[in-house]
Amino acid sequence: MNIFRLAGDISHLLAIIILLLKIWSTRSCAGISGKSQLLFALTYTTRYLDLVTNYISLYNTSMKVIFLAASYATIYLMYLRFKATYDHNHDTFRVEFLLIPTVLLSLLINHDFAPLEILWTFSIYLEAVAILPQLFMVSKTGEAESITSHYLFALGSYRALYILNWVYRYYVEGFYDLIAIVAGIVQTVLYCDFFYLYVTKVLQGKKLQLPA
Repeated sequence: MNIFRLAGDISHLLAIIILLLKIWSTRSCAGISGKSQLLFALTYTTRYLDLVTNYISLYNTSMKVIFLAASYATIYLMYLRFKATYDHNHDTFRVEFLLIPTVLLSLLINHDFAPLEILWTFSIYLEAVAILPQLFMVSKTGEAESITSHYLFALGSYRALYILNWVYRYYVEGFYDLIAIVAGIVQTVLYCDFFYLYVTKVLQGKKLQLPA
């Protein structure tokens, strides 16, 4: 465990807490993409199937359980508890355009053509693009609430910190995973425009609004 991975995990956990508190405190999931949340739940489900086969550490197991539980709790709140507040009209991204390529890519480019390894690879590819429905939703509405912006910033920071984690591991441990590194870079690049708007607007107390 290095400082970059720990900081990335904390940022990821913070993003989840911000999202759940936002939904619960406002009793609304307005501005949140249910499709992105479903993709994240699928990501963690396919990635953490090794919970029943491999034990690495208490920390590792705990974080996996937390991410899984939080993902399904979010889906419950959005699609059942507060479904009347869910904005179907703006959450219109065609997720099949993400699912089909990631399935094919995981079958073609992986470390080992074994079921758990293919599912893990699929989860890495899917996570890289799972935020697109949320970003597309923000682009359609033209703005995002401050709390939603904080959630997106924490989520994007998690992936950026994980890139630093891979750099650290390469130089210190001589280990690298090209699939995870490339996917992480792709995911971070998708957040670049948002990061710029977050720093120039949200951190200065302004509402995040996209240029007309």
